Formats: sequence, structure tokens, C-alpha cells
Amino acid sequence: MKELHKEKTMPKATARRLPLYLRYLKMLGDSGVTRIKSKEFSDVIQVPPATIRRDFSHLGELGRSGYGYDVPYLIEVFSHILNTQEEKRIALIGCGNLGKALVKNNFRRNENLNIVCAFDIEEELVGLSVDDIIIQPMENLAEEVKKTGVTVAISTVPSQFAQEAIDKIVDAGITAILNFAPDRVTVPNNVNVQYIDLTTELQTLIYFDETFPHKNV
Repeated sequence: MKELHKEKTMPKATARRLPLYLRYLKMLGDSGVTRIKSKEFSDVIQVPPATIRRDFSHLGELGRSGYGYDVPYLIEVFSHILNTQEEKRIALIGCGNLGKALVKNNFRRNENLNIVCAFDIEEELVGLSVDDIIIQPMENLAEEVKKTGVTVAISTVPSQFAQEAIDKIVDAGITAILNFAPDRVTVPNNVNVQYIDLTTELQTLIYFDETFPHKNV
């Protein structure tokens, strides 16, 4: 891969969109799409084409005028940029079925992402072991973050309780949060929250399945 010109002054908004670009590019690639223009990508991802071109320009010459972008190359570029080179220790908040499944899987495909502790407010869950990780009460969160060096949290807490859980995560000093509740929460400016909306993801999957019938375009 040719050298990338990743600027240290890349806007924060651009950096936040990079994982979104990669996720949709991989879906395009899986659907057999090998080349795409910014307008076509805009229709898929619902980001203005001018914004896409501006974001991509921060990383060098990724495409050609009139031709567009090579999807496999873009996947390679964004995968390289977003690859985590050092271990990120993660706290899992909410140990229902989804939370337990995440702990059991524990990012086996990426050894640098590691769930090291889990928490819940339900007394019947506290003390249970999930793949050698003991579920702890939420009041232990701040102390455990300091002890284990956790820098990231994943919250699977339902929407109606999400703000309370996020507040406790922030109070513990964590500034990177993956939230499986789709409703937006309020956090300080220095905290980054990424939302996972399973309904939206499913609708996106159906859109791709109906729009790109698994053949080269």
C-alpha cells in the first residue's frame, strides 16, 4: 500500500466518520462492488458527497476524478488507519444476554481488544463468572478502572437506564464508550460515544441485500 498522508490536524468529525466509512465499504465489498463514486457512496451512507471527498482528502489521493474510488483499496486504507496496535482494556456494563455474549466472544479476532471486567446492577448477576470474568457491582467500577487500566467501556444497558449508566462510566474516568442503546445520551465534550442501533443495522443489511444482488458491478 502506498504511503498515506494522515494529517495530525484531521478534524475530529472526520475521524469519527472513519469507522462508519469502513463498515459500509466492507458491506459494499461483500456485495461485489469494486468501484464507487462519492455520489453513489453518499446515497448508501447518507453523508453528503462533498463531505466524503473532503474527509478522504485528509488521507491523500484515494480516488481519481471521473473514475471514483476502488473499494478494495479504500478498505485496505481505512483498515490500516483504524487498526489498534496497542492493547485497549475494556469494561462491559450490563450483563444480560447480549453482555454475556460479548464477554464470551471478547474480540477473538483482535488480540489488542480485551474485555477485562464486567458490571451490573442486578444482585442475582453479581458474583457470577462469565469466561473467568466475575461480574461486579457498579459501585466497583471507578476502582476497577484505576486498577486494571481500562480506557474503553461497552454499555448494553437498555435505553431507559442508559443515561444513568453512562454517567457512572464517565465519572469513572472513561472517555470512549460504545453504547448499544440507540437513544442519544448527554456526555461532556471530552467523551466520545459510538452508538449501535441493531434495528438500523438490520435495515441497512436489507437495503444492501436488495440493492446489490451479490455480483460484481
